This record gives sequence, structure tokens and C-alpha cells, in this order.
Amino acid sequence: MTATADASPTPPDNDALMALEAEAYAAFDAGHLQQASALFGELSGHAPHVPYLHYMRGLAHKYLRDWPASLEHNLRAQALQEAFDEASAWNAGIAATALGDWAEARRQWAQCGINVPDGDGPIDTDFGMVCVRLDPWGSGETVYARRIDVVRARVVNVPFGSSGHRLFDIVLHDGAKTGERALNGGTVPVFNALQTLQASDHRTFVAFIRCPSADDMAALQDAQLPGIGYVEDWTASVRSLCLRCSYGVPHAADTAADHDDGAAGNDDWQVERTLGIGAQGKAAVERLLADWVAAGPGRALDAIESRDGSASAPADGQVWWLDPTEVEQDDEDDVA
Repeated sequence: MTATADASPTPPDNDALMALEAEAYAAFDAGHLQQASALFGELSGHAPHVPYLHYMRGLAHKYLRDWPASLEHNLRAQALQEAFDEASAWNAGIAATALGDWAEARRQWAQCGINVPDGDGPIDTDFGMVCVRLDPWGSGETVYARRIDVVRARVVNVPFGSSGHRLFDIVLHDGAKTGERALNGGTVPVFNALQTLQASDHRTFVAFIRCPSADDMAALQDAQLPGIGYVEDWTASVRSLCLRCSYGVPHAADTAADHDDGAAGNDDWQVERTLGIGAQGKAAVERLLADWVAAGPGRALDAIESRDGSASAPADGQVWWLDPTEVEQDDEDDVA
């Protein structure tokens, strides 16, 4: 009997490939990124020289924060393109930065026409102020930060301790703007933070004080002490939360009936105030506040608290990378 070779599998026709591609994009749009990557990988097996299939795999792995795979697929997409593609260069630069591959990151930024200081190590310069949205798949706390790199920024606000982020953390952020915030009479872009690259040694402490006037607050914020990074008046800067109640610290009798959060920058000064303090230890916070209380009449400290948390991770099925204002607009457009 003569042996016969197995027949080669029949390649899918155009209709089947189009259906597979639609399935891949639908998975991506629904936040099922591992599934999307697998489907785009299957497509690229049938059409290995199509650049955008590799780009989409790189994009899916960026949002998975799988940096080796993201870099690999973006570089493959670049190699298959005749003309420069800015999107794949940015995503390759982000992935290379996350991996500490500074030579590759510098190469990608040069392709994008971005000037960075000469050298072969980490980029450390002043790219100006931005806002970063911490854990954009979770609480989405937005803080100001100073960019030291094309996609790295040092946090200069005091984040909530429960977020797992800290004052002076260096975070990796995306390259796509997802909103704007006011600053010094102008606006700065908001970028989604992708992960913490270098954790700070400054924990977040929450202090509940009684502060008679804005001048008393200014005196506290101007005070300098070793171990204290920054004192932030959360009563003026944080909305939509009564932190005093959430920590179980009682209000004074004369203000207990009127303690809803209100708007930042109320015309009427609120004596009871909540501070976020970025500090290296509680002892420094206690000394700072004790000195401040002793230096002025009517000043009082009610409590110092801290709640350390850990940074969260996105779940499968979350589409967290879009501009929230665009999502809201899309929802409004869908309403009949």
C-alpha cells in the first residue's frame, strides 16, 4: 500500500479573514486584550507582512503592560513599514522606557523628532508640568507631576495613601492625552499612568486640624523640616469626599452640621481642615504639627492617620485607556 501525505489545511478565504479581523477588533474594543492579541497573532500568521496586525498586538500588550511583547510587536510593525509610523514609535519608546532599554528609547524619540539630552543612560531633564491619572482603571485619582522624560514623571501632589502611590513616585505614563487640567492660568495635559517605575520613600499621612485662617495655613505649608516632603491642604484641593468622616475623626460641635465637602476654594474659610502630608515618617509629621500648633492661637491637631494600600491592576474587560470626556460624549450621542 502506498502512503500518501496529509493534505495541507485550506487557508481561510477573504470572508473568513475579514470575520476574524472584526472579531479581533471587537475583543480589543471590549478590553479583552489577551484574546485580541491571540486573534491578531492568528491573522498575522496568515498575513505576516501586514504591519498594522503587529501594531495592534503591540498596542494590546501595552495596555496589558507586557513590555517585552509590546516592544517586540511594535518593532516588527516598524520593520514592515516603508514610511515612518509615529504611533508604533511612541509605543516602542514607552515599552523601551519601561524596560530600561535607554538606547532603544532614545532611538525611538529621535525618530519622533523629540530632543533629549545626550547620553546613553536614563533621560533626566525638565519636560514641564503635566497631570497623571493614577490607576486609571480604578479610582483615577489625578495629580500634578513634573515630566523628567518623554514618558516618565515625578508626582508632586500627595496621593491618597490607599492608592499605593506616593509623593515623588516616578511613574511611566502613556503618550496619549486624556484630558486637561488648569495650572497657573493655563492648562496642562492629563496622561494615564501605566505603572510606578520608582517608588518614593515618602508615605502619605492624613492630618485633621483646626486652622483659624488662611494665614495660619500658609505658615504651616511654608514650614520646613527634615523628613517632610510637602503639606497639601486637601480641604482646598480634594472634592467629593469628607475624609474626616471616612477616617472616623469626629467634627467639632460647632461644625458637625455643616461638613459636606463643598467646592474647593470656598469663600467662607473652613476652620476644620484635612491635610495630605508626604513624609518619610510619622515622627516628622508629629513634630511639624506640634511646632505649628504651639506657634499660634486657635490652632489644634485632632488626629494623624495613615492608610497604606497597594496599586491595583486592570481587569480583563476594562477599557480604561480612553479619554473620559470622549467616552461621556459617546454615551450622550448614543442616547435616543
